Amino acid sequence: MADSTFFTNKSPFSLKELSNISDASLNDEGFAALEIFDVAPLDKATKNQISFLDNIKYIAKFKQSRAGACIVRAKYAKDAPSGMALLISENPYHAYALISAHFYKAQKPNQPQISNRATISPSAIIGNNCYIESGVVIGDNVRIGDECEIGANSVISAGVEVGNNCTISSSVNISYAKIGNEVIIHSGVCIGQDGFGFAFGGGAFTKVPQLGRVIIKDNVEIGANSCVDRGSSPDTIIGEGTKIDNLVQIAHNVKIGEHCVIAGASGIAGSSELGDYVIIGGHVSISGHLKIGTGAKIGGRSGVTKNIDAGAEVTGMPAVPVKQYLREILTLQKLAKNKDK
Repeated sequence: MADSTFFTNKSPFSLKELSNISDASLNDEGFAALEIFDVAPLDKATKNQISFLDNIKYIAKFKQSRAGACIVRAKYAKDAPSGMALLISENPYHAYALISAHFYKAQKPNQPQISNRATISPSAIIGNNCYIESGVVIGDNVRIGDECEIGANSVISAGVEVGNNCTISSSVNISYAKIGNEVIIHSGVCIGQDGFGFAFGGGAFTKVPQLGRVIIKDNVEIGANSCVDRGSSPDTIIGEGTKIDNLVQIAHNVKIGEHCVIAGASGIAGSSELGDYVIIGGHVSISGHLKIGTGAKIGGRSGVTKNIDAGAEVTGMPAVPVKQYLREILTLQKLAKNKDK
């Protein structure tokens, strides 16, 4: 069970209600009225809790689980312990995410409040029901939408626009940006700072003015201590629904499509473009001026130095198709064994 100091459980819910909100089907309608009080891992769950099985590696734990209910694919229903209620789903992890969010809905502050220790320009427009903590600085002509939360010591510079129902955590710095609705920005994020642009001449580097903006569409999430540089002339754009992990660098003029996932410590160099639904593993580096096709997948610690086709799966340094990478590794292993003989 989650620590009640930090998380508020809204239970109980009937299994039928959980079935409806997760778009999963009950294996036995006789369990429809069963009350569920929490979510828990397979090996920790009890008779009043629900768990899930999404990875075949955990089938043994599933068979021994004491969970009162479990979310599973139909093909694993036969392996369930006797008496366990089942929710059948083709995507158990997604169903679990919906159910756990139902138990632990995000807590809004008890009441709208703007701290008297925040500094807000008279020309700024603050929407209804906002919560603004101590030390926040909001510059001239900023527009903040309704139902927004802004954490302590964050700075929102002149002209920035923030949509409705956004969460901006502590110590965030935002400038030269237009931000959509339902955006979550975690602590330490910097958005809209100069892109890294210099022209060499006369024996020295001259700074190139960065005259673009950062455009962040609806339902984007940006992890702690990530940086998104503003464009040099075109804008840096992050598409709707994209999720960015901690410590990610997005350089100037980068365009990221919709519903992409970028894992921690990755970096995308200037003017590269990602299609929709691109998945990038941790610690990936993508060189500048490249195009990554829709649905491409890039393995962790890869170095991308050329364009990637839509739907391709690549890995390695430099990144190559996964099958090619595995053949190369196998060949090296064989060569090493032959050398040792």
